[in-house]
Amino acid sequence: MPVKSYLIIPQTGHKSKLANEIGALKGCEIHPAENQEVLILVTDTTDSNEEVELLEQIENNQKIKHITLVSGYE
Repeated sequence: MPVKSYLIIPQTGHKSKLANEIGALKGCEIHPAENQEVLILVTDTTDSNEEVELLEQIENNQKIKHITLVSGYE
C-alpha cells in the first residue's frame, strides 16, 4: 500500500479547479495552502501499479505547472 505526498504548483488561476479535479480521484487527498498557490497531494493506493497509473493520470492534467514527490512509503 504505497502512500506518497507531492507538492503541486498549478498554472496561474487554476488552483481551485485543479484541487477539485484531483481531489475527486480515487486514492487522492488534496490540501490547498492558504498563503501560496501550492497544493499538497497525498495518495494512498493498493499497489505500485495503481500508484503509477494514478500519477500518470494526474500528470496529464494541463492545469499543473509542476509536481514533485516529497515523500513516499510502501
